[in-house]
Amino acid sequence: MNYFLISISNRLNLELCIKHGLAGFTNSINGLWTFLEIAENDYISFLYGARVFNLYKVVKKYALKDAEKLPPWPPVTFSMSRRTYYFPFRLNLDPIRKLNETMVRPEFAYVAENLLLRGSYRRTHFQADSVTFYSVSQMGETYKDQIQKLNFNDVETFVPKLCFNKKLLSPPEIFLFQELILQILVRNYLSKNSKLQRVFDYMGYSNHKADDFEILGEKAFPEGHVDLLIKDIHPHGKSRKIIIEIKKGIAKKENII
Repeated sequence: MNYFLISISNRLNLELCIKHGLAGFTNSINGLWTFLEIAENDYISFLYGARVFNLYKVVKKYALKDAEKLPPWPPVTFSMSRRTYYFPFRLNLDPIRKLNETMVRPEFAYVAENLLLRGSYRRTHFQADSVTFYSVSQMGETYKDQIQKLNFNDVETFVPKLCFNKKLLSPPEIFLFQELILQILVRNYLSKNSKLQRVFDYMGYSNHKADDFEILGEKAFPEGHVDLLIKDIHPHGKSRKIIIEIKKGIAKKENII
């Protein structure tokens, strides 16, 4: 189980997300990255205007064909690139707690540091640590409002694929394999305690017990950004941290995966 804060681009989209208990990500590599990183049974909150809204559990994820024609979000055209994006990648959400909290709280320090050091909301999402999740789970009140669920049962879905050849590129169904995707694969692999323990043993840290640690996605530090961070779930006196840098090699494959 992981906890993420999802950045929302404008107030209208936030209201639609809350109204329908739905999160959506664009037909871009960043949209795919977010969609692949967040799994069913993870938890999310919305992040907009330096405030955190509600706590949800992800109950289902799917990718919809011809999503530019589907509600609830209208396509978005960016003035600088003149590219239009829509939202094929979606998460159905079960509301858990209702809250509207400022990021300027010590409970959000882990994510706030990421925002401050990056200087913007350009990231689509931020993974928070377990301490943040436990704090959010006690904020606000139990969610009691009605959600107006949208029915997409009759809409054709697809499974996004990755390719190593630009000629095969066809977003949102086929994307070029990138380091962002490799980061997700490595994080998911090491999130299994048995795998992480093998890494500790290989490094000569057999006294480190995998179930005492969590592995988190991209993190900003004053010294720079790291791809993955392994840290104590509950630090005792001092916090042990292991930094992982991910590099993608050159692939000569022509196939799609």
